[in-house]
Amino acid sequence: MRELAGLSVLKALPMSPKISRRSDIPAFRVMDVMTAAAALEAQGRHVIHMEVGEPGLPTPAPVVAAAEAAMRAGRSGYTVALGIAPLRERIARHYGEAYGADVDPRRIVVTTGSSAAFTLAFTACFDMGDRMAIGRPCYPPYERIMRTLGIEAVELRTSLADNFQPTPAHLAFAERLDGLLVASPSNPTGTMIDGPGMQALGDACAERGIRLISDEIYHRMVFGGDQVTALSFNPDAIVINSFSKYYCMTGWRIGWMVVPEALIRPVERLAQNLFISPPTIAQHAALAAFECTQELDARVDQYRANRDLLLAELAPLGLRFADPQGAFYLYADVSAFTGDSAAFCRDMLEGAGVATVPGTDFDEIDGHRFIRMCFSGTGADMAEAARRLKEWLPGQRRG
Repeated sequence: MRELAGLSVLKALPMSPKISRRSDIPAFRVMDVMTAAAALEAQGRHVIHMEVGEPGLPTPAPVVAAAEAAMRAGRSGYTVALGIAPLRERIARHYGEAYGADVDPRRIVVTTGSSAAFTLAFTACFDMGDRMAIGRPCYPPYERIMRTLGIEAVELRTSLADNFQPTPAHLAFAERLDGLLVASPSNPTGTMIDGPGMQALGDACAERGIRLISDEIYHRMVFGGDQVTALSFNPDAIVINSFSKYYCMTGWRIGWMVVPEALIRPVERLAQNLFISPPTIAQHAALAAFECTQELDARVDQYRANRDLLLAELAPLGLRFADPQGAFYLYADVSAFTGDSAAFCRDMLEGAGVATVPGTDFDEIDGHRFIRMCFSGTGADMAEAARRLKEWLPGQRRG
């Protein structure tokens, strides 16, 4: 004890500062696979990387040149929260060119990657305790962003039978819903929602007062089927897109969202306080990306060739796939080989030198039967991956 103003007081024991419960979310397992692959490479092994969901080629040179010009011009300060006017106008024009949709540039919100767009959309539309539906399997951060914001994720179990996409029938079995998030093309499956399917979902959401949010970040990376935007089917829909995938600008952290008129000011207030503004240099660089479509379409042709090669080589070995109409992923059913996709991926990395991601990263219930393979690498790497797996897989078959 020590004396203080004539009183005896006990010296308090040291206490650890608090850590929030909302931070207790699962790790993104793809990052763990990257770490394990890097450890093998440090030992001198050659690894084919099919774990990371990003383009295998660098940002187009005109985009880099536009960034350099912006830096030389001293454009390094903040912009307005919703993004520079020329970029918002160019994105709005893109919707007319690609979909025949008339979009007011005021409705375009430029964001710090699509991750900030999801945070803004969820925060602007939903309160703590609201319920939002997502198809399962899905991109893991959807649910984790919801959880940190106090939004309840309602998982809709999809399957090969429904092309791993939610339908109005899924919604009919769900109790009170405030929102629905769809992704077309999807990560991890590469499947898409066609025009009639999006119309049906848009109508179902409108009838029940459900906010429809459409993740369209893999648009323009399509190999077949309809490429439709939710904007054409539901006037209250929010559409999220990004320069990361088709435009090969993952590390630039620049994306956008299209919001209904009523949400412009709420989203602007949130953006001002949460992010101040999107990255300035990346905004000026992104303007040039729209002029690189010939080069970028050629890259999509390479993704298509990679997909076709892997399907032709691996399907006869016993893997079953969703129909990958877009993006650069194969979601493979490996139940003929294992009931533990995490262990299967570890064994594949060690035994074949091919890095893939277990389906449990995208579906904690049924993902033990699936793995995701990213085919955005070079044609030579995909051919080598196929060769290695043709040697390794037959020895892994159950029974």
